[in-house]
Order: sequence, then C-alpha cells, then structure tokens
Amino acid sequence: MTRMTVTALSALGLAFSASAVAYPLQWQNNSLTYLYGTDFQLDPNTQQTLTFEHVSGWNAGDLFLFVDAIHYQGAENGFGYRDTFYGELSPRLSFGKLTDSISDDGLVRDVLLAATYEFGRGDLNNYLLGPALDLNIPGFDYFQLNTYYRRADQSDGGRGVWQITPVWGYTFPAGRSDVLIDGFIDWVVDNDGDDYHANLHVNPQIKYDMGKALGWKAKQFYTGVEYDYWKNKYGVNNGDFGLDTNQSAISLLAKYHF
Repeated sequence: MTRMTVTALSALGLAFSASAVAYPLQWQNNSLTYLYGTDFQLDPNTQQTLTFEHVSGWNAGDLFLFVDAIHYQGAENGFGYRDTFYGELSPRLSFGKLTDSISDDGLVRDVLLAATYEFGRGDLNNYLLGPALDLNIPGFDYFQLNTYYRRADQSDGGRGVWQITPVWGYTFPAGRSDVLIDGFIDWVVDNDGDDYHANLHVNPQIKYDMGKALGWKAKQFYTGVEYDYWKNKYGVNNGDFGLDTNQSAISLLAKYHF
C-alpha cells in the first residue's frame, strides 16, 4: 500500500476513534441474513451464506461492516476450501456533520471521505479510499455515491485502479406491508495490467417486510431474494484460461434485524 494511502486511512481511523471517545453513538442497526443460492461462477455452483451486518451513525460520520460466512455444500473452490469468509469495514467521515451543513434541500445532502478495508481467507487484503456524496433523490430512503482509489496487497486484487460504488435503499407499500429494494454496485472502471481486469458487480436485494405483515414490529424480519450479477468476477477477464467469469446468480434470503 502506498504511503499516501496509509496516511489517509490512518487519519480517517484517528478521526473516528476521537469521535467514539468524545461523542455518544447516534444510532445503530445490526442484522443476520441467511442466503441459499445457485449458479455461481469461479466457485462451487451452490452456496449457503450467513451474513452479519452492522451500520451506525456517529457525530463525525457513519460506519458499515459486514462479514460473510460462505459454505460450499461439500464442494471445494479453487483453493481447496469447502468454506470461506469475506468481509468489509467501511467508515466514512462526514464534512456535513463536522460543519453542521447537512442539507435536505437540493441534490447533495452531504460530502464525505469514504474508506473500505476488504478482507478474507488467505492473503486477501484490499484498501480503498476516496470522496463520497450522499444524495437527496425523491422516493429513496438513502442514496450514496462512493468513489475509491483501490490498492490491494496482491496484484490480482487491483492496484492503482478506481472504483465507483453507489449504494441505495427504496421502500414502497405492498398490501398490508412494505417491499424494500436495496443494494450496491461495485464498478471498477479501469484495468490493472494482466492480473486484474475492469469488472462490474451488481447486487440488489428485493425483500418483503414479513414481520409487519404478521403484525410484528416493522423493519425487523424480511424474506426475499438477492440477485448477484458480476461481469469479469474477481477481476478475471471472461474467457481467459477457458473460464466463464460472468456470473448471474439468485439466492433466497431471510433477514432479521436486532
């Protein structure tokens, strides 16, 4: 990782540490999600995944964390693993909060500095840093536009490339309950030599608020599906080495918030 990236990430970490000490937590939400899906590429076809997610707001910004525990139904991936894990830690420093200038009027709600640390089994360590915007888009619960300079420990994780990551949530009524459509897009827009190719990862979830429909607490228990489209998965160019790296997979899901 470059010295500039290390310095910027360290500064962001110190800012969040200071915020945690000086100010109380504003809000938080945690959840567990179970997924069962098929038609995955470069990994065993069928997968079960248990995901823990945490999101919280602080006086200086916000924080998102998730960890996937992935099981391959007795099959093995290319590294000989029958299961693996993957996670991301994503703090964002809010200039709107620091300057008391967050606006619900106009297109731009907030300007932020966003960082992400990607980690997984083996030697997977990737570092991302860049500017971000929170946007006011009518009808959406939230809409983020994060841009990152991507730097990986290993050349096959992307070194010196740029990534654009929109994140959104949209809720609409459906009978006696609601449907939530949320998700993200990771678009790596340029190439990194021969080891990491530009790729597009689109991952929306369509979820029905089953808890609300059953008369329980709203926004607590969801059921639905996740669609996972990944062109040039893991940055491997489709067709290289005779591999199909364009993924189109669907998973059933159940999600509980606590």
